[in-house]
Amino acid sequence: MHEYDELAASLQRNCVTRRQVLWLFGAAALSGCAQSPVGGKSILVGMSEAQEKAVDQQVAPQQFSQDLGPVQDAQVNNYLSSVGQRLDKLTHRPQMPYSYRVLNANYVNAYTFPGGAMGVTRGILVDLNNEAELAALLGHEMGHVNARHAAQRQGQAMVAQVAVMGANIAASGSEWGGLVAIGSQLGASAMLSSYSRDNEREADELGQEYMVRAGYPASGMTGLHQLLVNQQKEEPGLLQTMFSTHPMNRERRDTAQRLAETKYASTLKRDVGRERFMDSTASMRRIKPTITACQNGEVAMAGKQYGKAEGEYRAALQKTPRDYAANVLMAQCLQAQDKDREALGYAEAAKKIYPQEAQAHKLSGVLALGLKDPAAAYAGLDRYDRMLPGDAGVGFLKGVALEGMGRRQDAASQYAGFLRNNRQGKAAEYAYSRLKGWGYVK
Repeated sequence: MHEYDELAASLQRNCVTRRQVLWLFGAAALSGCAQSPVGGKSILVGMSEAQEKAVDQQVAPQQFSQDLGPVQDAQVNNYLSSVGQRLDKLTHRPQMPYSYRVLNANYVNAYTFPGGAMGVTRGILVDLNNEAELAALLGHEMGHVNARHAAQRQGQAMVAQVAVMGANIAASGSEWGGLVAIGSQLGASAMLSSYSRDNEREADELGQEYMVRAGYPASGMTGLHQLLVNQQKEEPGLLQTMFSTHPMNRERRDTAQRLAETKYASTLKRDVGRERFMDSTASMRRIKPTITACQNGEVAMAGKQYGKAEGEYRAALQKTPRDYAANVLMAQCLQAQDKDREALGYAEAAKKIYPQEAQAHKLSGVLALGLKDPAAAYAGLDRYDRMLPGDAGVGFLKGVALEGMGRRQDAASQYAGFLRNNRQGKAAEYAYSRLKGWGYVK
């Protein structure tokens, strides 16, 4: 107990020694140690397995919706799941609740949350050549889950935060305060942040191992990397998101090829599953020109070339008028040009195409608010909030809509709820000023 008493007294005097800071650092690290499912080595984690699963349940639906939700094509999603299930039962963590969906997003990427909830964008699906490459893609994501890379990042952030807090206690000034605040913000939003190159190498090796166990040729991983290397050279803008979260280089391709030709040489004559892949993804590949136009539009939007983006989205809609993603993207493009009335028409069309997907409801609510129709705005925002609760910004906007409808008490409730977790920024300033002006705050 002497160690704890000494530390407590030092904390009260605000003069923690360097030795005590290091003790705090070590105590936090030890509390987060676990045995890796891969190889049994000791790793530092910031989440238990139960928390990894909980993050998927709480956060994944929000991200999948931001990527415009799963494609409404049962055959494609069932096919993706069948490939995933062929692999996941052979991983180091077969007990995880793996799930798979093809997303309406057009950019080239795939990602997973720590409990195994995976999303594959239609943008990358239509560029793959066969089932072995798809298995490599899913295997790579399973590698991240099985090596607990997200949990390890949280563990490293936890230790860094404790170290900064210890330094903050030891420092006489307030210069550390900002760092502590930054550290405290680390959470579920960091789940999809960039993996390290070592993480990527390990995920590649595990993914190649899993796909081989499942009966695929190891060359599928080489083919996947070659595809990405080629696209990086030809259309780097389409890969910006993927390479920000999954650092890519030729070394990874060369390593996959070397393993395929040595360790897994006996697998190279296995069927790559091209015919099965082509048949099962035919509906997606039929609209590849639409997806390509949407990709071009999004690259133009990123460069604030709104006229060019609008032209690309019109081309996409001409090819596939009932494409949910193209309608939402057109609405966003028109909104950026202050064409709210025209934009609302596309948002409403998107709602009719995919009524069960949330983003179009939110977009129509925001556009209606800009058009001074608070009742319609509230209806759209409330529908979104019921489908995907927890978006503080939507709560604030619901308050604005309710205020416009003359429902002051209900608006005050929304503003107060927003301020409970958001104390800075213009929205917070506005919410506080309304509550104070109405007499709810003294």
